[in-house]
Amino acid sequence: MGVRISRGVSMHGFALNVNTDLSYFSLINPCGLTDKKVTSLQAELGNSMNMNDVKKILREKIALVFNMNLIN
Repeated sequence: MGVRISRGVSMHGFALNVNTDLSYFSLINPCGLTDKKVTSLQAELGNSMNMNDVKKILREKIALVFNMNLIN
C-alpha cells in the first residue's frame, strides 16, 4: 500500500504481486527501505497461485474489513 500527499491532495494505491517476475523490481526500495525487497505471494509461499482464487479471497477479505456486502 502506498500513500502520497502533494499540494494538499492525497493519493493512495494498492498492489499485490501474485506470480510476478520480480526481476523487474530489483532496483526498487519499497517505501525507501533499503534493507527490504519487493516480494510476491509466489515467492513467500514457494508455489504459484491461481489468480482467480487470489481475487476471490482478496475480495472477501476487503469486504469483511470494510463491512461491505458482496455482489457477484
